[in-house]
Amino acid sequence: MIMYYPKMNQYRQDFSRVMTVTGNARLLFEPDKVSIQLEIMTENKQVSQAQQENARKMNQVIQSLLQLGILRGNIQTTGYNINPIYDYIDGKQQFKGYRVSNTITVQITSIDQAGEIIDVAVQNGVNQVSNIQFSIEDKQIAYQQALSAALKNAIAEAQIIAETLNVNFDPIPIKIVEETSETPPSFKTFATMESNVTTPIEPGQIVVSASVKTQFQY
Repeated sequence: MIMYYPKMNQYRQDFSRVMTVTGNARLLFEPDKVSIQLEIMTENKQVSQAQQENARKMNQVIQSLLQLGILRGNIQTTGYNINPIYDYIDGKQQFKGYRVSNTITVQITSIDQAGEIIDVAVQNGVNQVSNIQFSIEDKQIAYQQALSAALKNAIAEAQIIAETLNVNFDPIPIKIVEETSETPPSFKTFATMESNVTTPIEPGQIVVSASVKTQFQY
């Protein structure tokens, strides 16, 4: 069998070219959720005494949080440790006792209440506050808004390139690849101290980023 292939016109050119453009967007959102780690550390030569003192203080802290209107379901134990304590005198290790630490994480949606929660917890026995993190309750909606803005940015960039080259382009991309990143602000551990003023806690803003790599025909 003989196959016949028509001869291609050697002067024919394919004008379907592709440009690759990256679109980016960074949107700021007010946080509507905060989590706070509260820790109680107790020390005693007898491990049972350290445990009992720790349990008494933690129960007192939890009750005080419940009285503030915090739901029990928003209070979670996230750490419990018992460790021996040693002193080093003249290069020799000497047993000092035991340290018991109990950590709970409190999650609330009333951002303004964060400072009050810390103060009440400290007044009732908490001696370490750490890992305060603000976040967005509905992250998906925030990301969708950032993604839409990133795609619009890519189309605008492609338009500028096309105008600079004095060519026409199809604003509907033939390929889209998305990448996301979110960086919630966090606060470093700080020591607690007595004060008659409510502890100031600034939530700042949450940055939600989206990036898309697109291809357009021109």
